[in-house]
Amino acid sequence: MNAQASTKDTAPTEAPLSVSPWQAFAFWLKLGVVSFGGPAGQIAIMHTELVERRRWISEKRFLHALNYCMLLPGPEAQQLATYIGWLMHRTWGGVMAGALFVLPSLFILVGLSWVYIAFGDVGWVAGMFYGIKPAVTAIVLQAAHRIGARSLKNKALWGIAAASFVAIFALQVPFPLIVLGAALLGYAGGRWAPALFNSTGGHGAAAKHFGAALMDDHTPTPAHARFHGGRLAIVVLAGAVLWALPMGALTWGLGWDHTFTQMGWFFTKAALLTFGGAYAVLPYVYQGAVGHYGWLTPTQMIDGLALGETTPGPLIMVVAFVAFVGAYAKAVLGPDQLFLAGAMAACLVTWFTFLPSFIFILAGGPLVESTHNDVKFTAPLNGITAAVVGVIVNLTLFFGYHVLWPQGFAGTFDAVAALIALGAAIALFRYKRNVMHVIAACALVGLLLSLFP
Repeated sequence: MNAQASTKDTAPTEAPLSVSPWQAFAFWLKLGVVSFGGPAGQIAIMHTELVERRRWISEKRFLHALNYCMLLPGPEAQQLATYIGWLMHRTWGGVMAGALFVLPSLFILVGLSWVYIAFGDVGWVAGMFYGIKPAVTAIVLQAAHRIGARSLKNKALWGIAAASFVAIFALQVPFPLIVLGAALLGYAGGRWAPALFNSTGGHGAAAKHFGAALMDDHTPTPAHARFHGGRLAIVVLAGAVLWALPMGALTWGLGWDHTFTQMGWFFTKAALLTFGGAYAVLPYVYQGAVGHYGWLTPTQMIDGLALGETTPGPLIMVVAFVAFVGAYAKAVLGPDQLFLAGAMAACLVTWFTFLPSFIFILAGGPLVESTHNDVKFTAPLNGITAAVVGVIVNLTLFFGYHVLWPQGFAGTFDAVAALIALGAAIALFRYKRNVMHVIAACALVGLLLSLFP
């Protein structure tokens, strides 16, 4: 941040007069195209553009919105965009901001997924993915470290993290049950040991001043952002209809056991379990997509995460890759419509994955904000976040196993992949390199190895 712009002496004293719908549309579209770097990078871009440069919203209101979004399941950066769009331009503004945050990533991933599944056996393409896979293992390990450093503040939370790891690694407990157990422990802790589960969130309350903003600290809350029971009921009902109509059509037209129907149902459940970000729900997606349904292989799951890391938009968009590969490989529309099947599946799961995020913001914003600092409300979520750390550690081991022993423990250890993973880890942990840079470097190494074996 610009040190001079953060002082009151040089901060502008006049707020922008207004933001037209076309100005908002142009910004949200640009954000959807350039939002690389995961949630931290995406939130940083929004802060720089909306708080510092354009001054559409004040620092304090930006952080208040962010802390609320962090309490919800779903991608917090996309929800933050939806929230700010809703705050400024009512419901249609929120829908526009949230949709434009996702759509560019969807189109890009559909194209990349087709290239991957159709041409993945080409030598140079396979070589790039050989280099990327070890990098993904290091990236997931970094995610566990980052979330753990932020959330595991005492022995109780460490204990929940360790228990969740044992549950999913050794006992094969389903991810939803782990989330439920962690929430119950957090609820009990919030009642009987609130000091252990009280958290102010990952973002401090101290606000800097970048000048007068259109939505400033003392700007009255717009009428549409105030809680009203009737409006809440309308939004919830509309969300239920928007979910039930496509799900009902799939069930009636194709049958409950059809791949499209099962994808819609599975990713609806996944959308409600993404506490702690996309890395938290990946084990659940793996359990279902790889273990239960067989939509893709473990290796393809790692490759999909690599593609998700290298495209703009929320990382949870990896679900589009999962759906594309699953529908394409199963030829659900016949052998002559493979691309159409994959593209339809990707669009379908994107709808079911992100619909809850819009409903959470449009319906819950005015209601949940009033309980943001209530420990009875936040303690269960803190328990879930702690459990997420243990689950992601398990995911790291899963990826590491398939990368370093591609034929299983009975096969040979891949020392080259281990060196690439070690180099990626050093770049991430020691030198704090950008994820995109690390993936690009490892892809280049894999490409060179394929060209000069």
